[in-house]
Amino acid sequence: MTTEAFETLARTYEHEILEFAQDIIKTRSYSTEEKNLVMLIKAKMQALDFDEVTIDGIGNILGRVGNGPRKILYDAHLDTVWAEDRENWRMDPFAAVVEGNLLYGRGSSDEKAAMSSMVYGASIAKQLGLLDGFSLYISGTVLEETCDGLSSVHMIEKEGFRPDFVVLCEPTSLDVYRGQRGRVELKITTTGTSAHAAHPDKGDNAITKMARTVLNIEKLTETFKDDPFLGKGTAVVSIIESKAPSINSVPYESTIYIDRRITTGETKDTVLAEFRGAVYDPEHTTVELTEFEDTSWTGLHVRQEKYFPTWVLDENHPLVKAGVDAATEARGKTPRISRWTFSTNGVAFMGRFNIPCIGFGPGDEWLAHATNEYVRISDLYEAERFYALLPSKLAKEVELR
Repeated sequence: MTTEAFETLARTYEHEILEFAQDIIKTRSYSTEEKNLVMLIKAKMQALDFDEVTIDGIGNILGRVGNGPRKILYDAHLDTVWAEDRENWRMDPFAAVVEGNLLYGRGSSDEKAAMSSMVYGASIAKQLGLLDGFSLYISGTVLEETCDGLSSVHMIEKEGFRPDFVVLCEPTSLDVYRGQRGRVELKITTTGTSAHAAHPDKGDNAITKMARTVLNIEKLTETFKDDPFLGKGTAVVSIIESKAPSINSVPYESTIYIDRRITTGETKDTVLAEFRGAVYDPEHTTVELTEFEDTSWTGLHVRQEKYFPTWVLDENHPLVKAGVDAATEARGKTPRISRWTFSTNGVAFMGRFNIPCIGFGPGDEWLAHATNEYVRISDLYEAERFYALLPSKLAKEVELR
């Protein structure tokens, strides 16, 4: 393959990449409602002569090009967060409006538009013989916004598909990412004794006890581990609830929910232990992980505890080096090596199964879930080149290992 042949084919597809990205954004796909988008992507993969296209039991779509023994997976989730607050948007979030170099719409950065670059990048890799002993898979996964990693766990444990390398196509501003903090979602419940509000001394106020627990949690955050690459763990008390017979009663139960971001060296067991040590009234308090439960668009009932492990890949790993090489050629400049602040499906692929992962995607992390979300159109074209080039770059790194 010559550089000229590669650039000619890549430029040829640029108009189609933008059109397909617009079609993807126009296809609303909230969690559990991804079916129409899955079918749109299936038709495009088939039109581009993918070697195999399947839809698994939970509703993920998986397309393959190439027949090599080693498997690379490019993964993007298809679901988005809610965007029905039309009054806060400059334009319809599902109109896929283009203004100059920007493509607007829900999911443009997070991360639907990346799917267009991934699909066309894979097609280029197949046409130009850039797979070098790899089978390249493109996955559009479901339910990520409500339970990151769940559909990836299903892919590996239930469907028996385990890739050798994964590229997560969440937004990275076209830099190469190699890790993220994990997350634990907790529920703490404290019980007391109800009494008439006119006689509060006859009761045991659950809210008062929970308030002291919240203050203890604030102090607890000062002790969290700090990693020089991933950063420090955090905790946010995000919801508080209580139960009482009436507004004129001492509450007999109070519950808080906590988002605990975890860094290197922190696990669900260390988190449970630290929070159990922070409660004000341990005899009448429970600390537990919350659980996700839902039904996918295929009708499959799913559930998983809300523990999402931290992961980080060594900077000298062949996949990181290949990612940097591919990004440098695709962009014409050397990318940063960094990490996400938020969470991705990497909590399953590498966090649970230790499959090497990097991230590379069009768009910016700070635009995820934002009103007036957009992606730079030029990002889509540079990402297309990266996704086409990576297998051949990785083949060289793996051979040298």
